[in-house]
Amino acid sequence: MMPTFDVLVAGEINPDLILSGDVEPSFGQVEKLVDSAELTIGSSSAIFACAAARLGLKVAFIGKCGEDVFGRFMLDEMQKRMVDVGNVIIVQGGTTGLSVIMNRGADRAILTYLGLISKLQAEDITENLLRQSRHLHVASYFLQGSLQPGLPGLFQRARSLGVTTSLDTNFDPTVKWQGFEDLLAATNVFLPNEAEACSLARTESVDAAADILSGQVETLAVKLGPRGALGVNDHQKTRAPSIPVEVVDTVGAGDSFDAGFIYGYLQNWPIEKTLHAAVICGALSTRAAGGTAGQATLPEVLSLLRE
Repeated sequence: MMPTFDVLVAGEINPDLILSGDVEPSFGQVEKLVDSAELTIGSSSAIFACAAARLGLKVAFIGKCGEDVFGRFMLDEMQKRMVDVGNVIIVQGGTTGLSVIMNRGADRAILTYLGLISKLQAEDITENLLRQSRHLHVASYFLQGSLQPGLPGLFQRARSLGVTTSLDTNFDPTVKWQGFEDLLAATNVFLPNEAEACSLARTESVDAAADILSGQVETLAVKLGPRGALGVNDHQKTRAPSIPVEVVDTVGAGDSFDAGFIYGYLQNWPIEKTLHAAVICGALSTRAAGGTAGQATLPEVLSLLRE
């Protein structure tokens, strides 16, 4: 039986409240004004799901949210972007998480209330759902505390069913960066940024980090921000430069990069083409406020790849 979904995303559900302006908050009841405020789709997992769907992949999402304003907002917005939310678990009496992002163009600060973000468990992802999917993606590892213990087993279960896996850890608030050996061994595609890769590999050199981490996974793609990206597959390194774009907001750029990479991976593109597509997706996502408004379409990506 052919899978129903190209990608199954197991992740966190929370909107982002983005406050933009060249200001920093101060305690002592100091009131400062921002240039704009916008409630948008948040969570690395949801932004990735929307980017993958915009590229034409069939995407399903599983996570937990409350039957509240923020939960309904997230489910409605993901559905508008063709993400299947039929497997989302709505927790009666639970509270959907929220991130407040203070945005200053190329930089940002984030305050997150976890709510139900951390409550999804590996046992919630059934074998039937895995069988309906070609690929399983997990992001925000450090925020998904209840998923962590069972995630290596979930990835191994997926791979035994012929489902490939990908992981983007995102930042570790505890800065311990521990406990990844079993998980990486069951990961097909690992998608850290430069700081995360260096922290996990315990080195200050991104090339050294790539050498270490690429020995633990099938394919590695390290996001380098305005310097593009570094990929490793079959012990061969490749780099892709970024593309020029007028940056409005960098929220979700790494998640859109991930979606571009997984699109190419599922098309069996060479890693050079896949990495370039990912860089294009990441760069174009910064051209509008929020994580999803500027996300690339497949024709845009293909056009820039030809150039």
